[in-house]
Amino acid sequence: MTEVHDMTFIILALAVYRLAHLFIEDFLLESFRGWVWKRFPPESTKLGYLLTCYWCLGLWFSLFVVVLYLVLPVPTLIGAAILAISAVVGLIDHWKSN
Repeated sequence: MTEVHDMTFIILALAVYRLAHLFIEDFLLESFRGWVWKRFPPESTKLGYLLTCYWCLGLWFSLFVVVLYLVLPVPTLIGAAILAISAVVGLIDHWKSN
């Protein structure tokens, strides 16, 4: 089984954060969220609520990313590194703006 080192864990965790942020808040997927919420309102359905909750979506994205990493470690780590760097840039921008 693949051993997960501290840096790998941080990269995967930041990648999951970035994926969750993309689905929950980013403008890029606003129309997708609207489409889902129209059919599955967040206040009355679990699927709609899923797109409002970092804890919930983070759990499912974590499961997906960890399984993907166990099956295809190198490609997953490359994709995760891109998402992790994007997450760090966004967090720095948010910190700088406040």
